[in-house]
Amino acid sequence: MVDSKYDNAVAVTRDIFWIGFYDATAKLHCNPYLLVDDQEVVLFDPGSITDFPGIMRKIIDTTDLKIISAVVVSHQDPDVCGNLAIVEDVIDQPDLKIYAHSRTNRLIRHMGLKSELVSIDEGEESLTLSSGRKLEFIATPYLHAPGAIMTFDHSTGSLFSSDVFGAVSDGWDLFAPENFPQSMDLFHQEYIPANALLKNCMEQLETYDITRILPQHGSIIEGDNIQVAIDHLKTLKCGLDLIPGISL
Repeated sequence: MVDSKYDNAVAVTRDIFWIGFYDATAKLHCNPYLLVDDQEVVLFDPGSITDFPGIMRKIIDTTDLKIISAVVVSHQDPDVCGNLAIVEDVIDQPDLKIYAHSRTNRLIRHMGLKSELVSIDEGEESLTLSSGRKLEFIATPYLHAPGAIMTFDHSTGSLFSSDVFGAVSDGWDLFAPENFPQSMDLFHQEYIPANALLKNCMEQLETYDITRILPQHGSIIEGDNIQVAIDHLKTLKCGLDLIPGISL
């Protein structure tokens, strides 16, 4: 069952669009995003094979495929980039670049990709678009993949946060409801290795002027809810913290 309000791409800002698929029977939703900057477009985490038809239709409805210059892959999970090879074929741009951590590129190269794989930890810490807009890559190792990254858009203060700030819940909405902090608990408890890593990441993010968080799962977080979310995750026990007999 699909909610009709999510039939089309949703404008998060005037130039950032959610292009995901909503299934009312699912508790875990994937959130690919499209950043349209004049005549240059960046695709974030294109999504899964099963969601490909809906995602690609929204991409085509939102922009010209010929101006998609880059795909950012936050980590290698199939829900994040399982459809990457198909998306690459449909975009069909010889100069398309795929940005990820070298640990991720080492794995996704087995998808048979044709595009250049750019490693953000090997001298490509940011992507500056032709307009001058800067997308800064932030390595977040083991949250939850070894090569996990976030991307910070300095133009809008938007943080594409990968799995961090993700959530599992009934009655999903694209924008965080009032009780959203608790909906993040289960996802982080099951997929994040330990609070020590999470707390360190939250402290790092507090040095950025973030106006919205766009996670790969769960809901978009804005305004005062950003600090609420950061404070909540700073102290959330997860992963190894929850296994009896293991001391960090």
